[in-house]
Amino acid sequence: MSALVEQKEPDDNSLKAREEESQPAVVLVVDDEPDVRTLVIQRFRKKIKSKSIRFLFAGNGAEALDILEANPDIDMIVTDINMPVMDGLTLLTNIKNKYPAVKAVIVSAYSDLKNIREAMNKGAYDFLTKPLDFRDFETTLEKTMEHVRNIRANLMSLRENSIMRMFVDESALTFMLRKYSEDDLTRTEHVDASVVFIDICDFTAISEREQSDMVIRLLNTYFDVIVGKILDHRGSVDKFMGDCVMATFTGEGHRHLAALACLEIKEAVRSMQGTLQEKIGFSPDVSIGLNAGEVVYGPIGARRVNRFDFTVIGDVVNTASRLQALAGPGDIMITEEFAQYLVNEYVLLKQGQHELKGKSKPIELYSILDLRD
Repeated sequence: MSALVEQKEPDDNSLKAREEESQPAVVLVVDDEPDVRTLVIQRFRKKIKSKSIRFLFAGNGAEALDILEANPDIDMIVTDINMPVMDGLTLLTNIKNKYPAVKAVIVSAYSDLKNIREAMNKGAYDFLTKPLDFRDFETTLEKTMEHVRNIRANLMSLRENSIMRMFVDESALTFMLRKYSEDDLTRTEHVDASVVFIDICDFTAISEREQSDMVIRLLNTYFDVIVGKILDHRGSVDKFMGDCVMATFTGEGHRHLAALACLEIKEAVRSMQGTLQEKIGFSPDVSIGLNAGEVVYGPIGARRVNRFDFTVIGDVVNTASRLQALAGPGDIMITEEFAQYLVNEYVLLKQGQHELKGKSKPIELYSILDLRD
């Protein structure tokens, strides 16, 4: 490459976008000419000194692959085609699938159009012709780096979205995207829903005597089972609170779906008792509070820290939480009003009148035992 370089000073105004970032652009130059390193460093000395760009060098494609493996922050490759050991075309073939975010620029004689075309077909982003003009070289670097930055930003966005979906319920995401923009985070919606609180009984005791990493694994095992049943019946997880899950059910027949989910959760958790009793002396069970009615759904939080939770609030939610607090192991507590919707399909047990915080009078409570027949 070096014998065919036109020695022109790079423009000081280029690569500005990368200079504004904390990390320099990282470029791997692959060429078997021994003086290429000296020429590139000389021509880009100001950019190297300002740490807006960093160059790595390899004498052939095989060396380039080793350097790529050791330097995951490489953004682009500038490579000659004709080199010993491994040529530029073979190098392109090797990096295309393994390093999709790294873009390659091929350097070849203008008369070598056949190889240039093959290089483009193998995934080269652009090409430079000999004799190499450093102004053209720098312009190509800037254009390629901008493309690489866009690719990396898209990959990061995909990764962030994947992580976000691990922490936010799918239905909440859909609702947010459909209903809200950054400017209307005070708007709420009234929804008829069933709200359920599911608590793993006596989990505090196991937390006190077992290692914390084992406790987290055990808790996540329960949550996998519980959440599976919630989703099976068109429910949505609102939040996790220690060893308790809050979920909502909306749409046609949401009361029956919520009740059925609670029964299946109780049975699924109890099916785990034998194994865990043998291993750690713990027989899991759940206490459940279930209520239904109109709730207010929307973003709750603070703009100052840009943190909001999409959740449901209201008397229905408070009552469901207090029903769970009253429930014993294996109990699914509901109000008399909720029981009226289930009496023909479920076996219910009358629990008498109880005082609930926030209620002026005691209310009649029931527990769900099983489906009828």
